[in-house]
Amino acid sequence: MSKLHFTTKHANAATVQRNWYVVDGTNQTVGRMCARIAAILRGKNKAYYTPHVDTGDYIIVINAEKVTLTGNKMDEKVYDHFTGYPGGRKEEIAKDLQRRRPEVLVERAVKGMLPKNRLGRQMYKKLFVYAGDQHPHTAQQPKELKF
Repeated sequence: MSKLHFTTKHANAATVQRNWYVVDGTNQTVGRMCARIAAILRGKNKAYYTPHVDTGDYIIVINAEKVTLTGNKMDEKVYDHFTGYPGGRKEEIAKDLQRRRPEVLVERAVKGMLPKNRLGRQMYKKLFVYAGDQHPHTAQQPKELKF
């Protein structure tokens, strides 16, 4: 038998190193951009990715008002919300939602791509989306992330 013995390294909260990244949403397609953001929030871009540990980085999205949807989705895609009361279902098309609250388009897309458990909720808290090009996280010295 071989004397070589290898063990798999698992990340834990003490060994994870988190970086800050800025993503510019200008002329980016929502689904493509959010899929890459979700992978970075999960930590899949790191060599020590561990599925049961939050190994992801922080993401700041600026210019969320300038993201695009392909095809006719701006006029046909419907976002709905249910208040919990009878008759409390509210619907809004993507164009109106982007005009009213442009951050929500990106936030909902990313949230849908993360795990649906307490770990996914923890990962989602590392996402910061802003409609304009200003953000209050300059002290963290975020690096620009190009797609």
